[in-house]
Amino acid sequence: MVFLQPLFELIESKFGETINHFPLVELIFYSIDQTLFYFIFWLIGRGIVLGLKKKKKKPIKWRREVVLNLFIFYILLLIHLTVFRAENSINNVSIVMRPLSEINWIPFVETAKLTQGTTLFDYYYNLYGNIIWFIPMGFGAAYLMKRNHFVLRSLLIGIAVSVLIESLQFIFYTGVSDIDDVIFNTIGTIIGIGLFKISHWIYKKRQIGKPLEKE
Repeated sequence: MVFLQPLFELIESKFGETINHFPLVELIFYSIDQTLFYFIFWLIGRGIVLGLKKKKKKPIKWRREVVLNLFIFYILLLIHLTVFRAENSINNVSIVMRPLSEINWIPFVETAKLTQGTTLFDYYYNLYGNIIWFIPMGFGAAYLMKRNHFVLRSLLIGIAVSVLIESLQFIFYTGVSDIDDVIFNTIGTIIGIGLFKISHWIYKKRQIGKPLEKE
């Protein structure tokens, strides 16, 4: 780790033996650390773009800019959590040739098997984790796409990212490619879009209810 190693070692020394499934905590720390590293390069590039915009006297929507940056950070974190996990990174993965039959194509079969484990943690994390992790996908995409057909476009983005993640897991052999993940990710995306629509409706109602300012 580059940024979070001291904090992780502190938490590991105090809670490593008491927290169940501590490897998940380690994965989150590792993923955030790697995301911060690549996000710095994004910010540098984005700063250059905004600087050019300012020179051309083009208006910058700062609220949208903040959401865009948070969305990019989220996407990078999501990819690291799902694809470049453990000791894997962009620098050391390699393509592994495998038959497509190794993909779990039949819905809900593997998820149902997780209910037969010694604990239900893997089942709950696979089901609810895949949904929750993609709620920001739907919300963020809907916010950034506030135009005609934004619901369909945001949904397609969520599905496309989910399929991309499953494909990368298969190509680099860093995870199990499962149709269930795409289904649960899509549900999460739909929930995120719904939350955006509700929040946007509330915002518009409040704006309408505000008294006009005197000039």
